[in-house]
Amino acid sequence: MSKPTLLTPGEPAGIGPEIACRLGLERPELLLVADPDLLAQTCDLLGLELEVECLNPEQARDNGPTPGCLRCWPVAMRYPARPGRLDPGNASYVLECLEKSAAACLNGRATALVTGPIHKGVINDAGVPFSGHTEFLAERSGVERVVMLLTAGELRVALVTTHIPLRAVADAITSERLRSTLDTLNRDLISRFGLDRPHIAVLGLNPHAGEAGHLGREEIDVIEPVLQAARENGLNLTGPLPADTAFLPDRLKAFDAVLAMYHDQGLPVLKHAGFGHSVNVTLGLPFIRTSVDHGTAIDLAGQGRADLGSLRAAVDLAFELADSST
Repeated sequence: MSKPTLLTPGEPAGIGPEIACRLGLERPELLLVADPDLLAQTCDLLGLELEVECLNPEQARDNGPTPGCLRCWPVAMRYPARPGRLDPGNASYVLECLEKSAAACLNGRATALVTGPIHKGVINDAGVPFSGHTEFLAERSGVERVVMLLTAGELRVALVTTHIPLRAVADAITSERLRSTLDTLNRDLISRFGLDRPHIAVLGLNPHAGEAGHLGREEIDVIEPVLQAARENGLNLTGPLPADTAFLPDRLKAFDAVLAMYHDQGLPVLKHAGFGHSVNVTLGLPFIRTSVDHGTAIDLAGQGRADLGSLRAAVDLAFELADSST
C-alpha cells in the first residue's frame, strides 16, 4: 500500500474534529493524527456510525482503510475538550499532533499533510510563542523560507510577504526575498503541479505599479531588476503589473499563477472567487502540505453545520499532488 496522507483536525474545541470525522466517511483512506477519544465522542455527537481504529505510527506499511472506521495515529489530549470552549491546557496537544505529523512526512512514513484550523491565540495564551502552521512546519523542516500559495479552482495566488503589518511591507520586499520567492514558486509549480514552464504574473507594490516612479520607486529599484534577472535565468514572468487590473478574467487566462506583494493585495480576490472551497498550500517544504482557508469557527463547533468545502478541497488537492509526484 502507498504511504498515508495525514490529517490533523486542529483546535479540539473548534469545528476541526467534526469536519475531519465527517470527511472520514468520504475519504476513509485518510489517517487522522488526533486523540481517539475526541474522535469517538465527535462521531457520537454527530450521529456518525464510525469506529475509531488506532494504528501504530511506527508500522512500516499502510494497510489501507477499513470499512466503517476512522483510522487514527493516537495523540492524547491533556484535558477533555468541549465544543466552543477554548482551553490553553490543550495547546501542547495541538502542537504534538503537528510535531508527529511533520516528523512522519520528513522521515518518509507519510506522503502529505492536511491541516485543520488552529487557534493561534490560545496557543500563545498557553505561553508558547506561535505564529502559525506555516512557520512551525518550516522550522521543523529546516527550511529558511517557504511560500504561501492559495488556490481556488484554476486561480493560484502566491505571496511575497504574509502576516506582517502593512507599514512593514515595503521594507520587507527585498531583492533576496523576491528572488527566493520566485524561485520556490516556479520550482514547485513545475514539480508539484506538473506545469512545464509556468507563466507567472508579478504584481507591483504601489498603485499603478508605481506610475514610472511617481507613486513609489520599489518597482524600479527592486522588483523590475529581480524580474529581469529571473527572466535571463529562464523564468516566464510578466510584470510588475498594476494589481487593480491584473485580476481581470480575460487577463488571468494567460497566467498559471499570480505573485502578490502582500497578503491583502492578492487574497481578497482569491477568497471572493472561492472562499469555503479554496486551499492553502505551503511551497518550499520537503513534503506536501495543504490546509483549509478558514478558522476554527468556535461559535459553530459541535453543531454539525460547518461547511466541508475547504477541507474536502484541501484533501483532494493533497492526494492529487501526491499522485503527481510519484
